[in-house]
Amino acid sequence: MPRLTRALLAGALAASLPLAASAQPASSEKIAIPGLQQRAEILIDRWGVPHIYAASERDAFFMQGFNAARDRLFQIDLWRRRGLGQLSEVFGPAYLAQDRATRLFLYRGDMRREWAAYGPGAESVAQAFVEGINAYIDYVSLHQEKLPYEFRQLGYLPAKWQAEDVVRIRSHGLTRNLQSEVARAKVACAADLKSDEIRSGLTPPWTAGMPEGLDPCLPKDLLQVFTLATQGVRITKESLNAAITAGDPQLVRIEPAANPEETMEGSNNWVIAPSKSATGRAIMANDPHRAYSAPSLRYIAHLSAPGMNVIGAGEPALPGISIGHNGSIAFGLTIFNIDQEDLYVYQLNPDNPQQYRYQGQWESMRVLHEPVRIKNGAPAVADLSFTRHGPVIYVDQAKHLAYAVRSGWLEPGMSPYFGSIAYMRTRNFRDFKQSMLNWGAPTENQVYADTKGNIGWVPGGLAPKRPNWDGLLPVPGDGRYEWSGFWRGDQLPSSYNPAQGWFASANQMNLPADYPYRERKLGFEWTNNSRFTRISEVLGSLPKVSLQDSMRLQNDDLAIPARRLAALLKPLSSDDANAGAALTMLGQWDYVERSESAQPALYEVWLSRHLGKAFKEAVLPKTAADAMGAPDTAVLLDTLENPVPAFGTDARQARARRDQVLLSSLGAAWAELVKLQGADPSQWQWGKLHHNLMAHPLADVVDEATRKKLNVGPMPKHGGAYTPNQSTYRVNDFRQTNGPSFRVVVDVGRWDNSWAVNAPGQSGDPDSPHYRDLADKWLKGEYFPLLYSRGAIEKVTEHRIVAQPVR
Repeated sequence: MPRLTRALLAGALAASLPLAASAQPASSEKIAIPGLQQRAEILIDRWGVPHIYAASERDAFFMQGFNAARDRLFQIDLWRRRGLGQLSEVFGPAYLAQDRATRLFLYRGDMRREWAAYGPGAESVAQAFVEGINAYIDYVSLHQEKLPYEFRQLGYLPAKWQAEDVVRIRSHGLTRNLQSEVARAKVACAADLKSDEIRSGLTPPWTAGMPEGLDPCLPKDLLQVFTLATQGVRITKESLNAAITAGDPQLVRIEPAANPEETMEGSNNWVIAPSKSATGRAIMANDPHRAYSAPSLRYIAHLSAPGMNVIGAGEPALPGISIGHNGSIAFGLTIFNIDQEDLYVYQLNPDNPQQYRYQGQWESMRVLHEPVRIKNGAPAVADLSFTRHGPVIYVDQAKHLAYAVRSGWLEPGMSPYFGSIAYMRTRNFRDFKQSMLNWGAPTENQVYADTKGNIGWVPGGLAPKRPNWDGLLPVPGDGRYEWSGFWRGDQLPSSYNPAQGWFASANQMNLPADYPYRERKLGFEWTNNSRFTRISEVLGSLPKVSLQDSMRLQNDDLAIPARRLAALLKPLSSDDANAGAALTMLGQWDYVERSESAQPALYEVWLSRHLGKAFKEAVLPKTAADAMGAPDTAVLLDTLENPVPAFGTDARQARARRDQVLLSSLGAAWAELVKLQGADPSQWQWGKLHHNLMAHPLADVVDEATRKKLNVGPMPKHGGAYTPNQSTYRVNDFRQTNGPSFRVVVDVGRWDNSWAVNAPGQSGDPDSPHYRDLADKWLKGEYFPLLYSRGAIEKVTEHRIVAQPVR
């Protein structure tokens, strides 16, 4: 990858020049802040990173909240309103159904148990953080020119926070596997469970079984409420102008993906031991893959106070740092696929639909009637029903059935990422691992590296015990299928100083071969292992791994599935002109998905729009094929490479049928690309189809000129869903949906030599120079220095905020 290498080195050199050059004088301002206890400073560097210096940990978290609101007030206010079910209050009645749905999934348990689950001082941290947010809201009320544009456009003011708001909201976390349970039941209803193995392969090896008493034929709109509860906020002119219609949920679009891999959220991380490192020190690299937006989902910050000096990224509405380092250890995360959800089906009492059968008796639901404020209208009432297992998301009145969700992420201590306030302050592996014992959600692979040269892996997450079923299908809620507690954190696998000198994860199935998975049944649905395959072959082949190697690998666009498919195509020929031309083009490819190249355009159109459909139709009955979306790419590849028995029991005939599927679908893909980009293949480019658009929440309600100012993009995008530089996209228009907007590579011990990027920028203010200044760096695979020492930071400080308490 010589082009990328030059870009990385040039970007690193350009970024480091200001450290040696004489810095321009920083602008400064002084602010008196009620609630601050002692003097504090925020040094904002030229990449928009705030370095917060406080006299106490309490003031550090207070200033973190103040600064988060300073940079991202509209974003965090919108997140809070979405999570608490308060959108209707400011946007109108079109959001009533979404408000009701999200209220179903609020934490409603004992708050004392909730705070205690995170360890000593957790409530005080959250309280200080929200006091900082509220202090900035008060500041804005006195300085109206500071009120973010979005509030003026929409005509409302930000609301004050309570500490409970930080932890009660759960519906924004990364959840699994409720949707897959329903999809599996759909295939079983139309055909059989065996057919579903094409939709979703199970690892470690496992065969799903039908729970006794389950009718797999479920209502088509069963997940409508769950989808509303877990999706983001969609603001349109139609929804804002809607009249009162009893909260018609169709006024807020529900867009579940036909193919789960379109919305696949994962991550990469790795740690390198000094013996394998070109620096002689440990290296930690992490690039979480999440949805793209403007502003970014993540926010980089630095918190320095006596006893605490931590820098890295988190979510702006949360205190602490979830990915980064603290001067002693570095830490980074990816999703570890524990199954934390189950769908329960209940028989209702025909004479009282608020009762369900449980252990041979009728048990009453818990029913709440919560008032919901509605903009320009009378308050409505959200009727919320709960069984002993969790929120009721659907009632089939005709069949006297109800459906409810039990989820680990509704238990105490499960606020997404809030648990990072514990591990970010540890100093050694023992304490880090201990802090992860209580980690709840999302379920994570945490990697670790320290200044003494140690590296490790500690997965964490609440893991339900299912003694008599596997969690792969809905189950009757009559008492036969109950969780019997949770597996302890020390019953999850871990690794410390592996002999190979490195450890990596990319959401692949990474349970050790001797792990008792049949007993513990943590989960059987993991992410395609192609990214991990590429990462491991690169790290394994290098005698020493440098920081630049890690940056290159985070931006690596080689697609392992393309390489595997090319091996199947190599011996083939075709009399069909389209198929023949396609064979020639792909035969001249190195499997790197460059945005300016034709081959990845052909490959991706083939894989996402033609090959999967042709494959499932060839190996499944029509009823089964029609009941599912795209097949599991891992299963598709494995089956194409081993066509017996899926394509037939006779090996020669199976290969012939397989080859016909490959050639016919490839020819169809060529024909479609002619329609999409013209008859001249020399003009085809992947980036003309595949693009990134970081959209602002108000993009659909403003004029075109303002939209261009708010949105970042569209930009031609390289990579694909299975490259280390993950670039998952919507099949209908090839717009990237998920990927690594934040990347970090940490030089453990030489902290000022660490590197990061956060696209499109740090600020949520469209008028700020830091709103989109990092987007071009991100697209080119470049980074900026993530500085840690006060001296280095002072040299690149562009703005200084001196905060004084009000006496």
